Amino acid sequence: MTNNRRSFIKQAAVLTGAFSATSLFNQAHAADWTSALNKVSRLTPQEVAQDEDFWGVIQRSYSVSANIINLNNGGVSPSPIVVQQAVERYNQLTNEGPSYFMWRILDQGREPLREKLALLAGTLPDEIAVNRNATEALNTIIFGLPLKSGDEVIGARLDYPHMVQAYRQRALREGIVYKQLTFDFPIENDEQIVKAYQDAITSKTKLIHVTHIVNYVGQIMPVRKICDMAHTRGIEVIVDGAHSFGLLDFKIPDLNCDYFGTSLHKFLSAPIGSGMMWIKKEKISKVMPLLCDDNPQGPDIRKFENLGTRSFPIEQGIGEAINFQLAIGSKRKEDRIRYLKNYWAAKVQHLPKVKLHTSLKPEYSCAICGISIDGMTPAQLDAALFNQYKIHQVSIVFENVSCVRITPHVYTTLADLDKLVKAITEIAGKAT
Repeated sequence: MTNNRRSFIKQAAVLTGAFSATSLFNQAHAADWTSALNKVSRLTPQEVAQDEDFWGVIQRSYSVSANIINLNNGGVSPSPIVVQQAVERYNQLTNEGPSYFMWRILDQGREPLREKLALLAGTLPDEIAVNRNATEALNTIIFGLPLKSGDEVIGARLDYPHMVQAYRQRALREGIVYKQLTFDFPIENDEQIVKAYQDAITSKTKLIHVTHIVNYVGQIMPVRKICDMAHTRGIEVIVDGAHSFGLLDFKIPDLNCDYFGTSLHKFLSAPIGSGMMWIKKEKISKVMPLLCDDNPQGPDIRKFENLGTRSFPIEQGIGEAINFQLAIGSKRKEDRIRYLKNYWAAKVQHLPKVKLHTSLKPEYSCAICGISIDGMTPAQLDAALFNQYKIHQVSIVFENVSCVRITPHVYTTLADLDKLVKAITEIAGKAT
């Protein structure tokens, strides 16, 4: 980490935070959360993960429906009440005079927001662009890189479809060569994964695309090892962090990647339709923006934010989601969500006919776990869980994956997971 980055993080930690006087989070939660945090202050993150009193305070900060058990947080996570309130407040303000309050008031909040995101990401603010989702962030980079006919890109068949389609479009239009690796997850061997990328490299390889957490089955990829290997060969790496940012306790520079994109409306629980792009500072100039800019080859990260009129309330609501994250603590959050995943998965993994498609080892998974039951299609299991037990999840049949994906979040209760275990046990017992 550079001295400039260290200096920024140190200053920002003092100037911003969940309990700053101006935050809605502080106004809504200061008393309850301060008391809860004090009670667990001497516990390790692993111990806090099992402290139901502490997490009960967190759970009450959400407004999730009592009519369903939502275990598809890998798609879109609900925002805490305070984040919803922030968006509503900014939306009301906007509509009191849109062209004034949008462009002259709320638009001025992007720079402080950029600093808060940089604090969370462990980067410089001038490396962060605010946008709407991981697809927009990563497609901007994919289409903006100066690749030419014959240049090779290595990805994987289980990368997110919008990124796969972007590379195929460049292959169709410009003649780049897009190669995809096939993995049969779960894999509990970093070297096996790294070697697969390494073996695919040729003298024409310019770029590797790697998904930090594979969204279908939750496999955590050894991103740092892949990046280190690629860089020794002069190859750049793009990381899809849609499911890792706000979930895993890391800073983007820890990954040693060149480019990173994420959706903030997943595990960070920011407003729906918010995302972030990161580009290493010295590489910004080489990436052309997807939308027009008067200096498309310039070094200013803001050239990627020319979206025209966008939702300023959503954008500014991100700040309260960051406050929520910082108050919990990223390591505590990661350990709690992993604990919730293992809580239910460990109870069903040895049941007859039940198969897990995800490792339970902490280095290879966190929130997401895939499950199937012999004799049932994923769609049938999905329907049984929802129609009989009101448990919402998602069935996946894609490439070599065939399972139902279960994803808890910090608001998920052990009682809800006990109902999931009961449902799986009963459904598996009836499966033919």
